[in-house]
Parts: sequence; C-alpha cells; structure tokens
Amino acid sequence: MFLQRLTPSRPLASFKSSLKASTVLNHQIRLHTTKNPPNQHFTPEQLTEARIQRNKGLGPYVSKLPEKWIPYAELMRLEKPVGTWLLYLPGTWAILMAGMQVSAPLGSTLWMLGLFGVGSLIMRGAGCTINDLLDYDLDSKVIRSVERPIASGRITERQGLAFLGAQTTVGIGSLLQLPTECWWLGLSSLPLVFTYPLFKRFTYYPQAMLSACFNWAALLGFPAMGIMDFPTMLPLYAGSVLWCMIYDTIYAHQDKKFDVKAGVKSTALAWGSHSKKIMNYMATCQFSLYAIAGLNSGLLWGPGFIGGLSIFAYRKGGSEQSGQLLEGLYQ
Repeated sequence: MFLQRLTPSRPLASFKSSLKASTVLNHQIRLHTTKNPPNQHFTPEQLTEARIQRNKGLGPYVSKLPEKWIPYAELMRLEKPVGTWLLYLPGTWAILMAGMQVSAPLGSTLWMLGLFGVGSLIMRGAGCTINDLLDYDLDSKVIRSVERPIASGRITERQGLAFLGAQTTVGIGSLLQLPTECWWLGLSSLPLVFTYPLFKRFTYYPQAMLSACFNWAALLGFPAMGIMDFPTMLPLYAGSVLWCMIYDTIYAHQDKKFDVKAGVKSTALAWGSHSKKIMNYMATCQFSLYAIAGLNSGLLWGPGFIGGLSIFAYRKGGSEQSGQLLEGLYQ
C-alpha cells in the first residue's frame, strides 16, 4: 500500500554513493593480504585466554557454521544479537506509532517490521565491519577486542572490504523496498555509518555520533508508514539518541584502562565518576522526550504508551536503588 516504484536512476545513484563511501573508507585503511604480526601488547597466556573466551562466546548457532564462515559471522557480530535488537527497536516504535496514527492494515505494518528487521541485521553488521576495518590497530591493544577477525588476522582487510560491499548492497536493496522519502532519508545516514568509528580518535564524545547513527530508524519508520509527523518523530529520535548514549557509556566504562593506553576517547573517560549523575539526568530527559512524542501523536493516554512509560520509570528507579552494585564501574 505504501510502496512506491523508484526510477532506474535512483538505484544507480545509490550504488554510486556506496562506491564513493567505500573509496573514502579504502583511503582510511592499509590493504594487506598477509597475517598480522604477533601481538606485542599481551602475553601469550592472555591471548590464549582471549581465544578461549571468543570460542565460548560463539553460541550454539554460529559455532555450528562451516569454519570458513565463522570469522565473517563474527565480523557482523551474529553471535551477539543484542546490538541488532538495539538498532531495531527505535524503528519498531516509529512504525507502530505511525501505523496507529494512520490506521494502517496489519499486513502493511508487519511487512514494514519485517523489512526493518532485515535492514537492522544487515546494517548493524555493516557498521561492525566498518568499525573493525578502521580500528584493527586499536582492537589489537584491547584484550576484549584482540580476537576480532581482522585484528587477529583471521580475515584480511581486503576480504573485509569485499564483505562490506556485499552487506551494503543487500542493505541498499532493503532500503529500495521502502517509499521514496525513506530512501533519501536512509541514504543520508550513510556518511554517519561510514565515519562514526573514527570519532573515538579525536573526540571524547564518539557515543554522540554513534547514537545519532544508530537510532536513524526512529525517523525512517514514519515515512515508511506514509506519514511525516515531525512533532512526533523528532522527540522520539532525540529520546532514543539519549538512550543509546547511556547504554554505550556504560559499555565504554568496561574498557577504560585499555582505552587510555590505546589513545581511545569516550564519554566514560570524559565524565569519569560523574557518569552516573549525568546518565540519570539524561534518562529523565529521555523519559520526557518519549512522553512528548506520545502527546504529539495523540497516543499518550493509550494503555500501551502508559504501560511503557510506567515500566521505564519503574526500571529507572530500580537502577538508582541498586546503583551501589556498580559504583566501582564509574570510578
């Protein structure tokens, strides 16, 4: 119902844009086809333990893939699906809110949710591939990431680039199934997708760039359902950006001591012991922005929205009460 036919020139333009972005990425990294030299940052015992932990973390599905496929599955983090869900959720919120506003048929809503699911899986994987291509030198200095496929030499950069090209092609193919407004809006996020891993090298706020990129689906979901409701989609997007900054800052706190040695910057290092207070304030703003989105959409007093905000408030209060368990993380 909401799909629109694109002219032949638009797919061609999309591939040209993808090729241009890949060319920029190609200039950022040094292509090689040989294995990486032995790691000088960790002892053999530490590297062995990292390898054991990586194998344990493959899970019941990725571990059963053919051995040659496993590094590529790791490159797109198939063994860690949480990231895909975090990318997918803002899009589902947008689709469901927009669908209720326009009284969309169930079939159209489910179709869009499915397309966004495929897009989230592929583009989250592409983002991880880009990250590993640009950061393999930094990954080799952090024990948590030293076993990533490119940093460990199990995949060369040339192979990684070829895989990225395939991922981008599939991602663009999914995007072209959406209305034209979505296509242009989605294409405009590509510069963020291809460059956000670089920001940790020169700013303490790479989480802001990641969050701006990672929650783009909160904007795409509305035109996907045939509506451009800016008073609703903008606060929904802004609230999701804050949400992403919160959980990625918590994630960054785990690697602080390694990040300092590697020269990697993050909000965890910028905020230090003030992180908990800052994130509590951001969570309050997130709650308020979601409430504004609900109010502007006319859905605020619906049972689903009230239930969601109530759960959010309850969990925020519970996290504050149990925060002493994580106090050491923020020091």
